[in-house]
Amino acid sequence: MTDTSTSHPPACCTNTPTPTPYTPKGTYTTLSSLPVYITGPHSATTAILFIYDIFGLAPQTLQAADLLSTLTNSLILMPDFFQGEPLDAELFPIDTEEKRNVFATFVREKGDVGRAVEKALEVQREAAAGERYKGVESWGAFGLCWGGKITALLAGVETPFRAAGTAHPGRLDLKDAEAASIPYICLFSKEDGTPEVMEAYGEALKKNAHGEMNVVEKFGDMHHGWMGARVKLEDEAGKREFERGYRMVGEFFSRHLSL
Repeated sequence: MTDTSTSHPPACCTNTPTPTPYTPKGTYTTLSSLPVYITGPHSATTAILFIYDIFGLAPQTLQAADLLSTLTNSLILMPDFFQGEPLDAELFPIDTEEKRNVFATFVREKGDVGRAVEKALEVQREAAAGERYKGVESWGAFGLCWGGKITALLAGVETPFRAAGTAHPGRLDLKDAEAASIPYICLFSKEDGTPEVMEAYGEALKKNAHGEMNVVEKFGDMHHGWMGARVKLEDEAGKREFERGYRMVGEFFSRHLSL
């Protein structure tokens, strides 16, 4: 599970997060030495590892986790890879050399994808072996932007997950789409890369071993980040497409995790 991806899409460095007050429904636990937000019924037979974007446990992302749990009747586990120190939203837009250096350092160090993939697997293994999660029979993985790169790599061979996916993915690499060994859902915004790169990535998903089961959809009016920390829930269209996106994700995981 190596990372050979291209750089982040320009929109990832320009769109500013817009925090929205929210009271989370879940609680916190610790797995593999990481704080983990957990929400959903402990009697659930399915669980989804939800990997956030570089803004960490933002209010909208926690709201998304609660919503996905309701839609799938699954346990949702969201590890805090950054341990309370995500990328500072005040850095955006990244429009100076100093800001670009801070961003690059964060991605290279705290946001190291290879290390995050291994940590995600550790979290899943520890949870799967624990008494608290003994009723879980199948696991999924879903990620936003930075987290979507991680789920793309987790979807490769010898994965413990039955299905995976992403919304507004970052660092697209055709090799990831071609190598996915489980059903995968990919929801694009209008700006997750060049139109050519997004189209090629989507086509690769449609043609891989699980092509008929994969879901590829472009939300052509939505900005990068509309299902995570950058969602504008006060905007009617933003709220509507946020909810539509999670309904699609919920239907996908409900279908494939229950098999």
